[in-house]
Amino acid sequence: MTRVVSWNVNGLRSALSKSLHAHIAALQPDVLLLQEVRSFPEQLPPGATDGWNVAWHPAKKAGYAGTAVWSRHPITSTTRGLDPLDDDADGRVLQAATAGLNVASIYLPSGASGPEKQANKEAWMARFLPWAAARAAEGLPVLLGGDLNIAHTPQDIWNAKGNAKNSGFLPHERAWFGDLLHAGWTDTLRRAAGPGQGPYSWWSNRGNARALDRGWRIDYLLASPNLAHRVRAAGVHRQGGLDTSDHAPIWVDIDP
Repeated sequence: MTRVVSWNVNGLRSALSKSLHAHIAALQPDVLLLQEVRSFPEQLPPGATDGWNVAWHPAKKAGYAGTAVWSRHPITSTTRGLDPLDDDADGRVLQAATAGLNVASIYLPSGASGPEKQANKEAWMARFLPWAAARAAEGLPVLLGGDLNIAHTPQDIWNAKGNAKNSGFLPHERAWFGDLLHAGWTDTLRRAAGPGQGPYSWWSNRGNARALDRGWRIDYLLASPNLAHRVRAAGVHRQGGLDTSDHAPIWVDIDP
């Protein structure tokens, strides 16, 4: 069995000082997909990545965005961005081959801070969907993990009615996510959790949202058609989103 964990750490250096390794030890991942690392490798404290094979895709702008893949197995290839001509200066997509899988750590933009940011998000959505559809059609075992900044259904967000006009739960964003699933991707956590509210993976720092579990499910592990049947279990490690990051790590167990 291979366990893959995806986690928006909201700043890797900060997370390392706030129980990151304790939660990693509890989860025991074989592969760790990180988003919003907001640091360069040389900025990490000594020993931070001991025992891991690591691929990095930091943003060019210091202290911003960025992705990484940590694996207990050799990483045999990496690709940054959506295509060879993609500068991907924010470090939003990092693909890697490891542990018999093709994985991608993904951090799509948020549009919450204004129209310009929303336009950037939607430009990414327009490029990402055909790329993801093409990956699903390749017939390979592929796992996309990361923060997509969209809650798909009312079950994926607390107070759906009150957020209906907010970025991350806009009707056309939700329809886009439906198109992503229709392209062949399986939402492993929703399939494992079944119908019902939650589980959430992100909580606002306001209004005691984390303690009251008033969150959004915007972090996903999506399995390609050639991988979905091998998924044994999936879940959210909520505790990591209470004391390490504003996001919780999510995990999936994959049969050989």
